[in-house]
Amino acid sequence: MKDSFIPVLMGNDINVYSMARAFHQEYEIKSMVFCKTVSGPCNNSTILTLDAHPKMDTKDVFLEKINGFAEKNKEKKIILIGCGDSYVEVISSNLKYLRENIIAPYMSFDLIEPLTDKKTFYEMCEENGIDYPSTFIYEKVTSPDADPGFSAPYIIKPADSVEYWRFPFEGQNKVFLVDTREELKKTVSDIFASGYSKSIIVQEFIPGDDSNMRVLTSYSDRKGKVKLMALGHVLLEEHTPKGIGNHAVILNEYNRELYDKYKNLLEKLDYRGFSNFDIKYDPRDGKYKAFEINPRQGRSNFYVTNSGYNLAKMVVDEFLSGKEIQDTVLVSNKKLWIVIPKQVAFTYITDEECKNEMKELISKGEYVNPLFYEKDRSLKRTLSLFKSQLSHYAKYKKYMGGK
Repeated sequence: MKDSFIPVLMGNDINVYSMARAFHQEYEIKSMVFCKTVSGPCNNSTILTLDAHPKMDTKDVFLEKINGFAEKNKEKKIILIGCGDSYVEVISSNLKYLRENIIAPYMSFDLIEPLTDKKTFYEMCEENGIDYPSTFIYEKVTSPDADPGFSAPYIIKPADSVEYWRFPFEGQNKVFLVDTREELKKTVSDIFASGYSKSIIVQEFIPGDDSNMRVLTSYSDRKGKVKLMALGHVLLEEHTPKGIGNHAVILNEYNRELYDKYKNLLEKLDYRGFSNFDIKYDPRDGKYKAFEINPRQGRSNFYVTNSGYNLAKMVVDEFLSGKEIQDTVLVSNKKLWIVIPKQVAFTYITDEECKNEMKELISKGEYVNPLFYEKDRSLKRTLSLFKSQLSHYAKYKKYMGGK
């Protein structure tokens, strides 16, 4: 089987490395990675080959690189997986131009776009009984003095994150948390002044720390049937300005009500491929509220593979092996996923019950840092990873306070 295909991944972050590791663990196969820059988790790896171009997520460069690689390897199938929003966009927008030996498990972009735009996503949530935070939409023509209808603090984020990052400006963050109406007005004005013209989402702040967050990863087959769902209980996130919301520690969790609710949503939408939801538990009313859907596996996707359900195998089984999963797998295995030093995690996680669960899983060896792979341990890579790990001590102290 491993001689019949080549995984081609797009991006260069932990999402990419996690998928490359998943392919290597299952098939002992090396992935080809196309990205804009060479940096971070994929550096100095022996389980992947990197090809960088600063415009890799633009149509012309994308088609030249991907179709060119497929032509050179025309005797094999190419499994093409995007590991970032802009890469999924360029893949799904150009499906009809891909060579015949390329397998891209995505819907066309005209079907994906309404989901990735947060404004239309919340409309779908409203129609399908999915809870979400109180929300106000600013358009470019909306007065900056408009009343959102709920009190501070406010969460501010772009409706279209791909478009947003195309217009850099001083102080640009992934998400903004502000405490006053004046800060809200200024932030909205700064975003629009950058050249970004899509909607801006303003939401109420749901109380509670990182441990109220959940991540839900799913895989839907070509018939629009959900075949795999895995829920993660986020215990700690990153808190750097551009990394805020990125997961740092996850425990697997089972919640049948959530599984059923989101399975029904995906199948009603006739969704296909990987999906990833960010959800937060609201202690005020006991509801789990959706923030967004990503039309791909998330950057923390290895928490699924580590629980015994390899995400790379899901694609290979469906498109190459012809194996069909009859029933939906709702993952219940309890495992720990962690990408920061354990000491940092235990210092900043506040839930004692979760910390005890972590200690138990660590003592049993039921945990993983996806970046540390026993079959990818060159000296240069190992030193780089340890340096990166040590940097978390200073980052958490700076952004979460000294402990």
